[in-house]
Amino acid sequence: MSAEQNPTSPAPDAGPRPVRLTVAAALAGLEGLALFVGGAWMLVLGLTGSPDDRRQAVTGGVTLIVLALLPLLAARGLLLRRGWSRGPAVITQIMALPVAYNLLQADSVAIPGGIALAVVAVAALVLLVNPATTRALGIRGPGNVQDQKE
Repeated sequence: MSAEQNPTSPAPDAGPRPVRLTVAAALAGLEGLALFVGGAWMLVLGLTGSPDDRRQAVTGGVTLIVLALLPLLAARGLLLRRGWSRGPAVITQIMALPVAYNLLQADSVAIPGGIALAVVAVAALVLLVNPATTRALGIRGPGNVQDQKE
């Protein structure tokens, strides 16, 4: 099986990892860590505090912890230069944009969080679609087929 067909193999040109790819992985990891910490905080408060609805707090906390796995796995894949990891990383950034928008609509201290989330999501998207990142992950665009056997 060739490297193009095996999504778990590293990119074909095993040169140094581009800084853009490392930064994109760090941003995805930061988002995953923030989701995990937020979920753990929500879970602990749901179990030990007196929330309005304990079941909803526990469910929300567990959901955030599980959702944290997507950007954390994507960050690890990006660091290891796995081509499959760009998809989950891009999906994470796209999901973060509506959350950032909702935070920006709030009349509270959530506005700085919305600004930070929007900046991180847009920066990560720009880094993930950068040609240097795409090449480093071994991703080829349509019509860019090499060594194809019929």
